[in-house]
Amino acid sequence: MTDEAPPAKRPPLANPKTRRQAMRSITMGTAIVGASLFGFFPVTRKWTPRLRPPGAIDENDFLAACIKCGQCVQVCPVRAIYLGDLDEGFGVGVPYIPAREQACDFSCDAVQCVLACPTGALSHSISKKEEVHMGLARLDRPNACLARKGEGFKGPARPAPFTGVHRYMEIDRWKPVKLADYNYDLELCDLCVRECPIADAISLEPMSGDPADKRRTPVVHQACVGCGMCEMICPTEPAAIVIDIRRKWGDV
Repeated sequence: MTDEAPPAKRPPLANPKTRRQAMRSITMGTAIVGASLFGFFPVTRKWTPRLRPPGAIDENDFLAACIKCGQCVQVCPVRAIYLGDLDEGFGVGVPYIPAREQACDFSCDAVQCVLACPTGALSHSISKKEEVHMGLARLDRPNACLARKGEGFKGPARPAPFTGVHRYMEIDRWKPVKLADYNYDLELCDLCVRECPIADAISLEPMSGDPADKRRTPVVHQACVGCGMCEMICPTEPAAIVIDIRRKWGDV
């Protein structure tokens, strides 16, 4: 009788659970690498420049110092401060101010966001609003400016469904009012000057030497801190005046 070799053993089938775990690990690893790259490029290529809250230190230092605690968001009386979304790269969870939607109007009077910051990302050397520097206002669309056309303005600066608010001193300095609920009746539009919270930051200057010429042009002065109030209140769409983020007086 011939001896026959025993049949070769088949390799054990892979455990479906093990396969799923391996695939999950690969997927998670890819996601982590992708997220890292996703965070890297928006910062280096400046895809998402943001207007930072009052007192923000240099951008790179700010991103390193901010721990995304949200304390500044909680104390802002007009809720002007938002946290970066997932498309912000390294700016995810980092506070910023979307000026056109909701400007900083210093309703807190003492720059509460700075006082609330536990890390110094918002510099504690800032003691009052006049020392803040967020950016600089600029007339971006001069041909759209109502003052430059010599035109007045009636109605709410930003009608519903706009939800941005502003502190009107003549109503209640402690209770911000929706712009959509406040009506103006101006012979000449001067909203950017009228509602600016910083003294002597912006003015309307004649466009000619003719006394009968009603046209005026907004002129930004060194006192501007870039709070964004002029950008939010501008009734043209898009705004005729905007904030250049991080720009300083004298920058080319």
